[in-house]
Amino acid sequence: MSSVLMVGVDCSECGERAIEYAIEQARDSNARMFIAHIIEWSQFSFSTVEENATRHKRREEELQRAYEDVINPIVERIKSEGIEVTGIVRHGHVADTINALAQENGVTNIILGRQGDSKLKAHVFGSVGSRLVQVADCAVTVVP
Repeated sequence: MSSVLMVGVDCSECGERAIEYAIEQARDSNARMFIAHIIEWSQFSFSTVEENATRHKRREEELQRAYEDVINPIVERIKSEGIEVTGIVRHGHVADTINALAQENGVTNIILGRQGDSKLKAHVFGSVGSRLVQVADCAVTVVP
């Protein structure tokens, strides 16, 4: 079975370390990679028809900006190293959306950077990494 890696990125130093780790893993195992950036978006708000149209337009603009500013530069850098990589941007709850994307794409390992939130904040609000460790159907690697 060939390895398929998914790296969740958030424009942080931790995300950059996760990318570097994933590049090493992909080189060592000839794995394919997905780079995923999730924009938090609540579908549960009450809006008028006009507000929904505006929201949809703003949402599409956010997706385009995320591809241009976040995903495309990372994908080009990884491709230049000879690794097969695809970029994905979605709206949604970060952990659940990454998990769904991993399932859809046959991912064998989800790789994330650790943000280093305080223990209290992580306990009260949870974290993407801890949520994925609980729900993912594949391995989850959290890079310090």
